[in-house]
Amino acid sequence: MRRRPAGTAARGATTGGSERTAIGAARGRWLTLGRDGRLSLFAPAHDGLLRWTETVPGGPAWSGPHHAAVAGLTHLSVTQGANGYVHFLGRRERPAADGSPAVDILHAIQYQTGLAVTDWRSLGNPHPDRTEGARLGPPCGAVASDGTVHAFVRGARGGLLLRREDAKGKWRAWEDLGGAGVDALPAAVALSGGGIEVCAAADTGAFVWLQSRPGGDFSGPRGFSLRPLRGTVSALETSPDRAVFLWTDAESKEAHAWRPGGSPVGLGGAGADQPYSAIRTSLDGCDWTVLATRDATGSAVLGMGVTEQEAAGFWWHGLAASCQGAPALALDGRGRVTVALIDADGAPMVARQEGSAAGLVLTDWQRL
Repeated sequence: MRRRPAGTAARGATTGGSERTAIGAARGRWLTLGRDGRLSLFAPAHDGLLRWTETVPGGPAWSGPHHAAVAGLTHLSVTQGANGYVHFLGRRERPAADGSPAVDILHAIQYQTGLAVTDWRSLGNPHPDRTEGARLGPPCGAVASDGTVHAFVRGARGGLLLRREDAKGKWRAWEDLGGAGVDALPAAVALSGGGIEVCAAADTGAFVWLQSRPGGDFSGPRGFSLRPLRGTVSALETSPDRAVFLWTDAESKEAHAWRPGGSPVGLGGAGADQPYSAIRTSLDGCDWTVLATRDATGSAVLGMGVTEQEAAGFWWHGLAASCQGAPALALDGRGRVTVALIDADGAPMVARQEGSAAGLVLTDWQRL
């Protein structure tokens, strides 16, 4: 893997005449590919959501930022279904009449690239007591292959809670999935066979929840004596119905890959304190897994290794840019690996794979 020197803003980037800037990075897949081949980039703002959109598949020009207002948003998570719909899950906190914080979980959808986001719908709070409700964690989402949305959050008592749609799109009641001492940032992955798996760091190691069948109940939590650093757990499907969980080891500070039933495999890396964005791509005729995260110095780093051959080694490379939160990865409309980050000033930056080069070579940074 090679990297060209960092550059300045590319011609063709637009701002839509807005001075709005992001306040960090969203969770999840906040760089998405639409059915029309255009990428969209989403970020939280002080008073809502910001979106940038490619004007044509593969860029380089972008429109935006477009602003979708939602007052009181404290956290934003983005996920996408197989149908291309982009789902937004947020944690909202507003003052109640007595001055105490009133917290709820929100959901909105973008059905098509560049179109307006729907109205934000409240999914409520599983805790009727407002004091407990204020301790509700941020949501993370997964969209099953049938299009049903699942919102996972850590509850006030340290367990994992779920609210999800049924087969007709109606939201079911909150479900208590159990667990104790769970990290506020679990990782969920939707598998191609229709099921969903969830992994979370915990006080005692790591918990895993497995869905018994597509649309069915979740079994677990099953506990494992592992050492994931809180806030770093991620997941990726690496073959049909087979997921790998990724995290930073709390003791060695090295990246690890783990599948239930096996032992963690060290991947190297340099003390990442954020989740690992992960995608698969074909390079030189081989299936590779590409990771992006933020290291202990606050800089974006990229890692890559052959998919499901983690023990054969991973290669890491600094991207010569600092970032807020974790970077995002996606394949653009031309199949090129694309990296996005939010820089220290709250501006998105994008770099892409150079299609004519062997291996993985990235272009200069484009500041949107």
